[in-house]
Amino acid sequence: MSITYKMARAFKRKYGLTIAWRIKSHAKVVDKHLADDEEVKYVFLGQKNNWIINLFNTNIVVLTNKRLIIATKRVVFGYFFTSITPDLFNDLTIKKNIIWGRVVIDTVKEEVLLSNIDPNALGEIENNVVENMMREKRKYGLRPDLKEV
Repeated sequence: MSITYKMARAFKRKYGLTIAWRIKSHAKVVDKHLADDEEVKYVFLGQKNNWIINLFNTNIVVLTNKRLIIATKRVVFGYFFTSITPDLFNDLTIKKNIIWGRVVIDTVKEEVLLSNIDPNALGEIENNVVENMMREKRKYGLRPDLKEV
């Protein structure tokens, strides 16, 4: 069992309102694309859609020491894989509704909307993603205005 799957399963247990299934299949997609020197730092689950009633498109989001990965294994064949490197990351927005929350990852090219996430997980997600991406930007000199914390 991979560390990606273990962390995803732990997230789902901790935040049970998050809608996600086929986690093991999604984790296998991520594991195919991890570099040998890449370390998984944080994993969360969500749906990459804007419609609250569309419950079929679940994703795994993996934060590594190098990038942010969003992956989903398709039901019949193939998969979708997105990699967001620190130089493409702009900011992150959290939206909390009555039942679920949303995370919007703003990149240079697009906005990635992840929905149907347990609202109790939103603070943890924001802290992990923003802290890690800002740390990586500083390493590569992409944000010299940020001081080391």
